[in-house]
Amino acid sequence: MATTCSPSLRPPREMSLAANLTAPFNPRAFLSQASVNSMTLRCHKQQALFVQGDPATAVFYILEGRVKLTVISPQGKEGIVAMLGSGCFFGEACLAGQPSCMVTATSMDASMIVCIDKATMSRVLRDEPAFSELFMAHLLNRNLRIQEDLIDQLFNSAEKRLARTLLLLANFENEGKSEVVTPRISQETLAEMVGTTRSRVSFFMNRFKKLGFIECNAGLRVNRSLMNVVLAS
Repeated sequence: MATTCSPSLRPPREMSLAANLTAPFNPRAFLSQASVNSMTLRCHKQQALFVQGDPATAVFYILEGRVKLTVISPQGKEGIVAMLGSGCFFGEACLAGQPSCMVTATSMDASMIVCIDKATMSRVLRDEPAFSELFMAHLLNRNLRIQEDLIDQLFNSAEKRLARTLLLLANFENEGKSEVVTPRISQETLAEMVGTTRSRVSFFMNRFKKLGFIECNAGLRVNRSLMNVVLAS
């Protein structure tokens, strides 16, 4: 049976404590506490947070915006390692003793990012179970995504890889919507992510558009029907 409290009455202290214990963990509020030695960065578009080869001294958490991780080979070829959105960590390799950054991290648009130094991050992971659980879930999801990306590169055609990339950018696995508008992204960037040429990306994008899988007007609208390309045998 549902119960109500008069506006003039305060609920018992035990009820208040129980409500607090069951409240979902809020990483933004937690990281803003004075006890957490962190710094919130307000980044503009295309701002480098760290560069490949820099000392690895901190972990970053995206509150708002998107971040691109890239790597440059000794021959000068650049490749995109990941594109991350709000709720993602990056730079966590410093916790495993990595002395220098293996990638370059660049904000893709105006972003708010929390920087947590290595010592503070280690302490918080040890002392705060809720935050530790959030971070562990991130690591597991990242590891799963890396495995899926490797399988995608080994066994799927460029067309299927492009379709999967567009669906991931549209965040279909989390949004649960029939169609999603993604931020504008260049075909050159898509080609780097998929591992093919820009001309092939252009060819497949035109095909997807004709079939009604995507719409290229204000931004990019990805329809759930694009999943047919990924699932095709």
